[in-house]
Amino acid sequence: MKRLLNKKWARVLALTLLLVLTLAAPAFAAAEPAANDTAETLETTETAETAEDSTGMRALATGLAIGLAAAGGAIAMGMAASKSVEGIARQPEAEGKIRTTFMLALVFIETAIIYALLAAILIIFVL
Repeated sequence: MKRLLNKKWARVLALTLLLVLTLAAPAFAAAEPAANDTAETLETTETAETAEDSTGMRALATGLAIGLAAAGGAIAMGMAASKSVEGIARQPEAEGKIRTTFMLALVFIETAIIYALLAAILIIFVL
């Protein structure tokens, strides 16, 4: 049991480290302006780079929001389906109540995913 727990924490730590490094990549990719640029060219370049960075960050935020919401929703739906099938297998006479509760839970999970989609759409078009 303890070994299984250690493997789980190692996986969580590895995924967290991967996420942090992925989000930090744009910071490492920033370039310094050349020394012989004039002030006007530098200003124009900075404005264009800022617009590109903003678009890139919006795309990254949207992708992460939708990806995390879809992954979380899929895991939650799988767990709900698993538990409802277990409950029906244990008590076949309670199938109707279990199925009704299961469907209601799926609606709430899907609603959370749709809210994430709306937030992503707002990120793309409003911000």
